[in-house]
Amino acid sequence: MKLALFIAGRYLFARKSHNVINIISAISAVGMAIGTAALIIIMSVYNGFDSLIKSMMSNVEPDLLITPAEGKVFVPEGEVYDWIYEQESVESMCTVLQEQVFVSYDGQQGLALVKGVDWIYEADSPLKDHAYNGEFRLHRGDVPLAAVGAGIAYKMGINPRFLSPIEIYFPARTRKISLSNPAASIESVKVWPSCLFSISSEIDDRLMIIPIEKMQELLEYTDEISAVELRMAEGTSADEIAALQKEISERLGPSFKVKDRFQQNESLYKMMKYEKAAIYMILIFVIIIIAFNIFGSLSMLIIEKKEDIQTLRSLGARESLIKRIFVLEGWMISLVGLAAGSVIGIGFSLAQQHFGFIKMPGAFIVQAYPIILSWSDILLTVFGVTLIGYLIALLPVHIYRKRH
Repeated sequence: MKLALFIAGRYLFARKSHNVINIISAISAVGMAIGTAALIIIMSVYNGFDSLIKSMMSNVEPDLLITPAEGKVFVPEGEVYDWIYEQESVESMCTVLQEQVFVSYDGQQGLALVKGVDWIYEADSPLKDHAYNGEFRLHRGDVPLAAVGAGIAYKMGINPRFLSPIEIYFPARTRKISLSNPAASIESVKVWPSCLFSISSEIDDRLMIIPIEKMQELLEYTDEISAVELRMAEGTSADEIAALQKEISERLGPSFKVKDRFQQNESLYKMMKYEKAAIYMILIFVIIIIAFNIFGSLSMLIIEKKEDIQTLRSLGARESLIKRIFVLEGWMISLVGLAAGSVIGIGFSLAQQHFGFIKMPGAFIVQAYPIILSWSDILLTVFGVTLIGYLIALLPVHIYRKRH
């Protein structure tokens, strides 16, 4: 093995009689370096946006969500909820009641997902950091207020500085529909906008937050709610959250579902994983195309070194040794590119991660492109490029051996 590696190294760095082989080998190494660096950088940028989306979603989605297994509402009573409240890892526990409703404001109408929340949510909500054009609050004395998504506000012209109320309508749950007087079959409440908030376009276009008592009045409930939201203390690990989720689920029984953040929006998080896998496969395919330059340069090198091959055979070298020499020579081209590309990709990602010198265009929620360097992505890149380089190096050697 040492002999094969020594000869392969001499072939790689020594000048060839045909200068085009040197040029193609250099192009191959540069191409592999660019492909490797691009793979590391793009995967890191995706990690950054992935983390950004998860961070934005955490402002709406709790760490754990308790909902009924059947039906829409339930009454949160019993020792289990007292036990949950006493857990040190649970920072806050709030009750919510939400429903898709019809909304009217100053002559404009539309549909919205209205979420009624209790005073704990109002006091500790992370939405406070995303509120603008007003202050995040749901009460001004006895006056009920609403925090409105920026998308809904834009479509309906909702402005917290105006005095017009938001009217919310929902079919009466306890009365039959009257054909002679349909309005009598509809419940309604009024709230006044206190602020707008912006999380993401999907959330901003449909979500509105109001006091839970107004939502219960609208839906004609007394103590019923649709979910209990649990937010964990800062620093709580994923394992601790999973253990608490399992314990709560066992205590509540099959009548309730306890979902973590992934399960609350499973389709979104699965799509993000599939997108990352697709990006990796596309870039690996590009690297495979680039690696075919190695096939060309190695094929030409084998032709040039026919006399050396005959000399080695005359000296008693086995075919396996000759094969290893040229496979290693081709593989080393890809490894040189891999090493250079890894240094460039990791260096660029770390620089962007710490200094943010490439800025985001327009008015985005972050100023610079978010990048998170993941060592698992680096290892996956190294494995993929190494495997491609080795397989590509095998091809010309295999073809030569079949012909000779």
